[in-house]
Formats: sequence, structure tokens, C-alpha cells
Amino acid sequence: MRRLALAATALLALAACGSEEPDAGAPPTEPAAVASDLPPCPGQEDAAASAGAVDLAFDCLGGGTLDLALAPGVPTVLNLWASWCGPCREELPLFQQLSESAGEQLRVLGVDSQDGLPQGTSFAVDAGLTFPSAFDGEGELAAELGLRGLPQSVFLAADGSIAHIEAGEISSYDELRGLVAEHLGVQL
Repeated sequence: MRRLALAATALLALAACGSEEPDAGAPPTEPAAVASDLPPCPGQEDAAASAGAVDLAFDCLGGGTLDLALAPGVPTVLNLWASWCGPCREELPLFQQLSESAGEQLRVLGVDSQDGLPQGTSFAVDAGLTFPSAFDGEGELAAELGLRGLPQSVFLAADGSIAHIEAGEISSYDELRGLVAEHLGVQL
């Protein structure tokens, strides 16, 4: 059902791209957020993620799509955050540092969860995030995984399987590096 809804949304978005003037009779729609100051989500290969992977896809604040049904190909850390979440604001610099030191060994992606699109985009720009973030305004990923509260960190193996979920704020870079080493086997 979700794939059908996503497909319908994509078709509506594509249909709107072809017209130069808005249809006066159409209801106003929220445009997709593409902030040129934010990095797009990386391209993904068409390899399906392992069994049990989350079958959700999200538009990214800087463009592109994060499709969790596809294997990322490299170990990946997803950090679920929101602009209104104080602990999220505290730990985001740790994920920024992780992203900068990871090189090709590890991918770091944010997921702006349970937030407003303008608020999340503005916060990501103001915070100077250089790692991509997807937008999940309704908190579908957290709901699918049975997570409550933010922040949450999801550690994905290269095949897309969930290796670990860390609930709550990560308080230091050493703690974050230790979690990456323990659950993804990546030494930084």
C-alpha cells in the first residue's frame, strides 16, 4: 500500500513538473524541498536490501531519494533527528564529525523525522550539515521500527539489514566511533 501511495505521489509530482503555469483549479501543494546549500542523498544501486530491511523511501532535503529497500553497498549510520529536538541538536555535530572522518568506509545520513519541511531544511542549513538528510515528516521510519522519541540512530550493514539501533542521545564522538566499530566493524 505504501509503494502505491509513493508511486501516486511521484506521478503527481512528475505531472506538475511539465506545466509552466499552475492549474488554477488545482489545490495548492507543498513543493518538494531541494535546498541547494544541502547535499543530495547519494545515488543507490538497484540491489535489493536483505530480507527484513525497511521498505520505505524518502525525498532528501538537498535532492535525491533515500530508498531503504535498496542495499546501501557500504555500512551506513542513519541518525533520526528533528529541528525541535534539543538532544538531536546536541549530538548532530558528532555525526557531522563522523561523516567527515568516515571517507568511503562508512556512509552517514540524517533522517529529519516528525518535523516540518521548512523547519528541518532551515535547521540543516543553519547547522551547516554536510551529510545528506532525508525528510520523514510523519515519522514513518520510527513507527516502522517501533521507536519512540528522538534522537535514534540506526546502524545498517552494507546489505541494508539493521545491525543495531541506539535509542537516545549519543554523548561523545568516542561513544559513536565505538558503536560503529562494534556493530558495523568499521574502525575509524
